[in-house]
Amino acid sequence: MIDPSIQPLIDDGAVIFWHAICALIALVLAAWQLFGTKGTRAHRMLGRAWVALMTLVALSSFWIHELRVIWIFSPIHLLSVFTLLMLPRAVFAARRGDIALHRTIMRALFFMGLVLPGLFTFLPGRTMHAVLFGG
Repeated sequence: MIDPSIQPLIDDGAVIFWHAICALIALVLAAWQLFGTKGTRAHRMLGRAWVALMTLVALSSFWIHELRVIWIFSPIHLLSVFTLLMLPRAVFAARRGDIALHRTIMRALFFMGLVLPGLFTFLPGRTMHAVLFGG
């Protein structure tokens, strides 16, 4: 049964709370960017905001240690490293006019930096599972 409450998010502390908020905003912006008109001033402005949000999401993940597989890190942290390495590459590709590479990287970041890790947060025992399903 779905019994949503943000209380588990609040209870887990500021880092997890703001990590989740930034990720949710980035998810909305990404959907807008993926389905909206490309190359416009709005696209560039929202893209800058998305890059900033994704940088915050990736960096903040290094202070989240719910799953400890290798010391204090989990495989999800590899996706954060991937995100931090690929964000500047995507921006530089767009600035160089290599829109095909920019599009490929941004789509990969959307799925491997937001969607895939986001799905893991809904596993039982994780914070977002508790937010959506209670307890």
